[in-house]
Order: sequence, then C-alpha cells, then structure tokens
Amino acid sequence: MRKNVLYIEDNEKIGRWVKDELEQRGFSVRWLLSGEGAEQEVNEHDLVILDIMLPGLDGFTVGRRLKKAAPAVPILLLTARTAIDDKVEGLQFADDYLTKPFHTDELVARLEVLIRRSGGITSDRIRLGTHIEVDTKLQTVYDKRTGEEILLTGKQHQILMYFLRHPNQVLPKEQIYEAVWEEAYIPGDKTLLVHLHRLRHKLERDPETPEIIETLKGIGYRVKL
Repeated sequence: MRKNVLYIEDNEKIGRWVKDELEQRGFSVRWLLSGEGAEQEVNEHDLVILDIMLPGLDGFTVGRRLKKAAPAVPILLLTARTAIDDKVEGLQFADDYLTKPFHTDELVARLEVLIRRSGGITSDRIRLGTHIEVDTKLQTVYDKRTGEEILLTGKQHQILMYFLRHPNQVLPKEQIYEAVWEEAYIPGDKTLLVHLHRLRHKLERDPETPEIIETLKGIGYRVKL
C-alpha cells in the first residue's frame, strides 16, 4: 500500500529531487512550496516532511499547527541548522529530524521507522487497555464500559496525546514536561507527576496498578499500543 506523504519545501531543486526519489521508492508525494493550506489536508496523509526554512510562516510555526490539526500524523523535520536549541525546539512537535545535506537512503529509512511507530495510531480510534478508546479525529476519550466520555483538562489531554504520538516509547519526565509546557524542566518539579496521577485516576481501572500509563522506575513513562 502506497504511503501518502505531505512534503513542504520551498527550494524547488531539492523539492523536485526528493519528490522524484520518494515516488520511485513507492511513496505518493504531495509537494507544497509553503505551509499555506497544509492544515486543511494534513489528515489525508500518512506522514509529513517539513523544511524549517520556509517563506512566510516558518517551519516551527507550521509544524505546531499541523500537529495540533493532526496529532496522529508523524512529522519529520528537515533542517540545515545544527544548533541544539533548534533541534530541541523542533522536537517539541516533530517526531524526528534530519539535517541537510542528507542521503535519500537515510530519509527513507527514517520515514519507514516513523510509519512503523505510528502503526497503532493511523486509524481515528485507538484502544488503550481493555476499556479506553480515544478518537483522535474528534479529540475525545471514552470509557467503553459505560459508553461515557471521560473529560480531561487541557494539560491532561496534551499529555495523553503526546504519549500517543510516541507509542511504545519510554519517555523521560523532562521530555514530556518540556513538550507539554513548552518551557525548561526544573529538577524536582512535581507538576507533571500531579497531572499524571490525576490522569491515571481518570483512565486506569486501578490507578495504583496502572496498565495504560506505565512507569519504568528511574527512566520514564510509556503507553503501549
């Protein structure tokens, strides 16, 4: 099955080369020269390749909007920047990044990894545990035992969606905090722990023995799909 790629790149020479290479390898590529209109069609694609240096809205702004519009669609950033701050900023919303210049073999390999990782969240509905269902299109969470919607606060929802964008990955608390709050984590801060505690009470059958949001002591947290 051909994978549909939304590719946003303003450099026509690079854009044409990447598009041709990907299509020869079995991808279907929709190439845009800017981020204009991308939000309206991102849900029609399996993944996004996004250049940071764009005319008008920069790639960081476009990427955040795309992730908000389609949390389940992986984003790969292309960047000529090597500064660690740029990479950290990009990874607040992107799932991976690749520094220019790059070889198409590496690009394709990274795309295939993102496709495998997102395999559990390509449909609109995701099952968590035995009783929780998340509708990523409607951005709602249901308890299948009662058929009722589980109401989450804004931060609880952001935390859950961040886990779903990184299924089966062990995520350090620092990474989760900085992605959701968009500020540096301060060692010893308990804010994330409080939100996770309350989120577990809403999602887990037994919050004291969590089955959905797992704790790996000394390492981080994981949601398995």
